[in-house]
Amino acid sequence: MDSPRVRRALISVSDKLGLAGFAHGLANAGVEIYSTGGTRRHLEGQGIRVLDVSAYTGFPEMMDGRLKTLHPKVFGGILCRHDRPDDMQSIEEHEIVPFELIVVSLYPFEATIAREGVTTAEAIEQIDIGGPSLVRAAAKNHRFAAIATHPEQYSSILEEISNDGCTSFELRKRLAAEAFARTAAYDRAIADFFCGKTNEGPFAPTTNITLHRKAVLRYGENPHQQAAVYSEVGSQGASLVTARQLNGKELSYNNLLDLDSALSIARSLPGTACSVIKHNNPCGAASADTISQAAQKAMEGDPVSAFGSVIGFNRIVDVATAEFLATPGLFVEAIVAPDFEAAAVGILTSKPKWRSNVRLMQVGRLDEARAHRQYRYIEGGMLVQDADTQPDPDEDWKVVTDNQPTDEQLAELQFGWAVCRHVKSNAIALSKDQALCGVGAGQMSRVDSVEIAIRKAGDRVAGSVLSSDAFFPFPDSIYKAAEAGVAAIIQPGGSKKDDEVIAACNEVGIPMIFTGRRHFKH
Repeated sequence: MDSPRVRRALISVSDKLGLAGFAHGLANAGVEIYSTGGTRRHLEGQGIRVLDVSAYTGFPEMMDGRLKTLHPKVFGGILCRHDRPDDMQSIEEHEIVPFELIVVSLYPFEATIAREGVTTAEAIEQIDIGGPSLVRAAAKNHRFAAIATHPEQYSSILEEISNDGCTSFELRKRLAAEAFARTAAYDRAIADFFCGKTNEGPFAPTTNITLHRKAVLRYGENPHQQAAVYSEVGSQGASLVTARQLNGKELSYNNLLDLDSALSIARSLPGTACSVIKHNNPCGAASADTISQAAQKAMEGDPVSAFGSVIGFNRIVDVATAEFLATPGLFVEAIVAPDFEAAAVGILTSKPKWRSNVRLMQVGRLDEARAHRQYRYIEGGMLVQDADTQPDPDEDWKVVTDNQPTDEQLAELQFGWAVCRHVKSNAIALSKDQALCGVGAGQMSRVDSVEIAIRKAGDRVAGSVLSSDAFFPFPDSIYKAAEAGVAAIIQPGGSKKDDEVIAACNEVGIPMIFTGRRHFKH
């Protein structure tokens, strides 16, 4: 298919990233540039010759910029079909110039509504009208016009124009698909915002999720499953999706799941902390005075399971921590942290046997866990819920036994409770000295989880505290814990047999706290 030479470009963007260099390249290739308002002033400030759209249409911008490009002389130049004599005759009769390249970035509606305290009036002013119309018109007419909607597209467009004076049909078709996806996502964000303003509760009657593919993975949870990772539009803060990989092989589906869990736990633990993940459950976690001490304590939680694990930190990985992790006999699949000291990266990528393979993921500063929605696919639909990231205020906790926990036990119970919510239900966590020493995860009965956690802890169970993600339905687990040497218990409460469970604790002299909040994780 013949491609028209790119003689004119219409540029109207809110995001000026990379625009000056792109426009300079277009001008050097002989492309005439038309623009509006702030974009025109920005380009002129960069020494680029720009033709004013208002001067071309003979119609001024008005209503504080709400009306700029909505004019037949603009849309006629975008929508004209170069192989239709009647279209080209209309162009000539009405003194319309064709635009072979349209560059548009929409008003930052998503970023605006993400700001805390934004008003509806502020959001409304960031609803773009002319921009989506330009994008859709150019995408519709992609046989003859190229549409750029993101700075990442500039280089491929400029390369083709610089080489051939035109864009290829293959490129225009891809850009059109990306353009329609962008306007669809934009409209969905607006619709979701206004649905959220209705009086129908926190969950709108219709909701949409917009995702952009970031990478195709080697395979999914198992080698016979295909997989990819997508980023959520508007997602902010430290995450695996936005992380920078400093070293190692390509991440797998399972790596990403485990790294996400490791980051979630490390972020939620008090003080300087480390988490160790195996098969999406913590097999180690600890808080300490230094990050290297936290790493050592966490790896001692279950050394056998920790082999080939994924590790998360809530502090910068320093040289001492890297030296410990490089100890002969340790094997780590991946590490996620806010950052890594340069010397630590050197140690981790040169000393251990796994040096070239370990994935090092830098996520940046860890802010507090944000309230967000979780989506889970079930056959025929989705389950949607608020993520379980809200803090549990210990001022709401209640000691329900005759014995009161000591200050040291209370601090340990706070640590264990922070870890327990991240363990698959039925979940039991045993901790001692601000370190996880035994975990029972994903069992069909709570007493089975207790028995597994005790067995995992071994001699360390004596003097440890026990955290349970949900209530004890019977007192049998209390007796097993007491027999093993558990010193204190924390659980939500709420069972019909709470009185029996409390009585069992009083009988064996173990203090117990009810938090009033359950933390199932399935």
